[in-house]
Amino acid sequence: MTRSEKPAEINLVFDEPVLRKKSPKHLADFSPEDRRAFAQEQGLPGYRANQVANHYFTHFASEPDTWTDIPAAERLKMAELLTPRLIELVRSVTCDDGMTRKDLWKLHDGVLVETVLMRYADRTTVCISSQAGCGMDCPFCATGQAGLTRNLTAGEITAQIVASARSCALGEMPGGPTRLSNIVFMGMGEPMANYNAVMRALRNITDANPNGLGISARSVTVSTVGLVNGIEKLTQEGLPVTLAVSLHTPDDELRDSLVPINSRWKVKEVFAAADAYAEKTGRRYSIEYALIRDINDQTWRADLLGLLLKNRNAHVNLIPLNPTPGSKWTASRQEDEKEFVRILETYGVATTVRDTRGREIDGACGQLAASEQISS
Repeated sequence: MTRSEKPAEINLVFDEPVLRKKSPKHLADFSPEDRRAFAQEQGLPGYRANQVANHYFTHFASEPDTWTDIPAAERLKMAELLTPRLIELVRSVTCDDGMTRKDLWKLHDGVLVETVLMRYADRTTVCISSQAGCGMDCPFCATGQAGLTRNLTAGEITAQIVASARSCALGEMPGGPTRLSNIVFMGMGEPMANYNAVMRALRNITDANPNGLGISARSVTVSTVGLVNGIEKLTQEGLPVTLAVSLHTPDDELRDSLVPINSRWKVKEVFAAADAYAEKTGRRYSIEYALIRDINDQTWRADLLGLLLKNRNAHVNLIPLNPTPGSKWTASRQEDEKEFVRILETYGVATTVRDTRGREIDGACGQLAASEQISS
């Protein structure tokens, strides 16, 4: 997209923007039932979709020379038709002695997105992108500052996860081979604004092998800034993923400016939708709260948040803000962070402070993509 071109307009939820260069279709864009029809449309026997899906989701094998149950003369053609290459690694940067890795990916049309792979003692997590850029316009967010370029397809979202699972299986991070265990939709973009593709990707994650990756829904977190109609629809999906609401302040007055979608759905409405999700799924939801110095870290806001949450099935995940270059926003003082935690705990609200991994590798979502675009 050139500087003179405008991004396609989309509704806040469920609608796909018009892509200027159509993304290649991939078997991960379809349900297991529809993959056979997709293969037949490509002139292949339907059962070939099942075979290729098994290689892709079970063995993370996108290179056709490993597909030994398929005739050698047909493998390349089938790979091109059913699993075209959707993402290409531009570069990786690491920190935490290699236990945190941020990957920058180029899509078929040159658009850049990011993933972050994090290995812990008890789990390995990947944070993935659902959009290129973001249209929510939160002023403290690097991705929000960039604006929305386009939605990602289900195949492009799933490709990020499969690539990370392959890296884990191959032992590319310190400690040797491991299993990708957790997925968080907290990278670039607002997942609820790309609802249909995200839901297909969620099914790809949670469907058992060979139809999907076989990762438990309870190990998947979907974040939203509070698109109430998206939360309401997710409630009916029968997928008990962890819902994370990026609240950032408990009062509507400040939230209108920090999270502009609040002008459409107020805090009270967001909580009502999240409560309904918790009641339907039995899952506690997470309140994401980026602590910003002298903006939303006052004790009275901690009190208000504690009052709002004390009888709810929710916990608070406080996030020390990872400032972006040139931004006026910065992380709270440590003493203010500690007091914020203390106040919430007096209300009986479970509270954690997020591990601030990745600061030295342009850790905030969108920073690596932005720096690549500036340098290119």
